[in-house]
Amino acid sequence: MKKISFSLAAAGMFVMGTTTASAAMLQEEAEASKGFTQVLKEQFIQGGPAFMGIVLLCLILGLAVAIERIIYLNLATTNSTKLKQQVEDALASGGVEAAKEVCRNTKGPVASIYYQGLDRVDEGIESAEKAVVAYGGVQMGQLEKNVSWLSLFIAIAPMLGFMGTVIGMIAAFQKIAAVGNLSASLIAGDIQVALLTTVFGLITAIILQIFYNYIIAKIDSIVNDMEDSSIALIDMLAAHKK
Repeated sequence: MKKISFSLAAAGMFVMGTTTASAAMLQEEAEASKGFTQVLKEQFIQGGPAFMGIVLLCLILGLAVAIERIIYLNLATTNSTKLKQQVEDALASGGVEAAKEVCRNTKGPVASIYYQGLDRVDEGIESAEKAVVAYGGVQMGQLEKNVSWLSLFIAIAPMLGFMGTVIGMIAAFQKIAAVGNLSASLIAGDIQVALLTTVFGLITAIILQIFYNYIIAKIDSIVNDMEDSSIALIDMLAAHKK
């Protein structure tokens, strides 16, 4: 009987150990199977709503501005070579009014600049050139609209994260001063929150910086296209006047 009882006890202990080990393995597998989004969400919640909410607001507003600018700039992009040829053909066949009609039917700042130059050509080449330069400045302002807000959010997001870090470290040192001894478990939570705010502030700034660089490159491309097209228009008008 003693041998049987000992065997049953040993078997029970073996089964319990196996079950515990299996549960631990399942828990580790579940944690490993978490997606990046789920981990990011959990870390965001642990960071606290105060600064995390403000950083998230900066990300949302910054993305809204970036998407609006990207859509606007893509709509403002035109095939200037094709437009130049169409205007040149219209000038040769139908005169200034035909060329203006081509510009009316074409979207984008280049077509608008062409129209302003053609509209003043009767006053002389110099007047047309001044109109092109002035309206080019207006169109450049439209292209750069709201971009300063995007750069503001890029600057604010990491600063908010650093502020959260500083506040979290202050709270940690206050606990140490109140208790009187240095315990890792006592300040671990505050330090974790402090570091998470910095991480999410930097992530926000990195994401918005990528969009910002793309938008600036797109604006530069359109502006260069506008300048080249303006020179081509003045040359066309001078040739047409002869």
